[in-house]
Amino acid sequence: MTIATSTPKPEAQTRTRILAAAQHLFARKGYDGTTTRDLAQAAGVAEGTLFRHFSNKKAILLEIATQGWIDILTDLLTELSEMGSYRDIAQVMRRRMMSLHRNADRMRICFMEAQFHPELRDRIQADVIDKMTDVAEAFFQTAMDRGVYRQMNPKIVAQVFLGMFVIAGFSDTTIIEPDASPQSMREMAEGMADIFLHGVLTNG
Repeated sequence: MTIATSTPKPEAQTRTRILAAAQHLFARKGYDGTTTRDLAQAAGVAEGTLFRHFSNKKAILLEIATQGWIDILTDLLTELSEMGSYRDIAQVMRRRMMSLHRNADRMRICFMEAQFHPELRDRIQADVIDKMTDVAEAFFQTAMDRGVYRQMNPKIVAQVFLGMFVIAGFSDTTIIEPDASPQSMREMAEGMADIFLHGVLTNG
């Protein structure tokens, strides 16, 4: 018996190709430095085809940036819900850092363009950053209630945690090299998790 498998429809494939081309160009030339003609050529479509899928160039930027963060949020939710121990922070941090590292172009666009496009900044803040913080805050509050973590402001703990792995995952020049090995990524994640969980001061 042959099992039928679904394949993406041509329109969906075209949309995906446009987004991939835009992500590549925006990361290297910037949003303002990329024309719709550039996008069409890179995606292998007519310029008019862009506007059948997106109302304008700004709509493409918003989708690339927000979808990238939504993927991160979804993965974070899944990982936190499946953690076997509150001490397994290093595993979560390592996987999230590697994911960010693999999606460096998308993250670069978010960081570069958010400062020039208030609507992008506001959308990322409302749709993603606030939600990520709320999820992490609830996670850490539960750990504090159970006596695993010491009592402190869980929102601040969540912000520190998210900030650590976002910066580490995004930076490919100051913290993690572009060609970093899985071993290096693991050591970085474990070191950051150790600092996050235990601080840097001795017990004395």
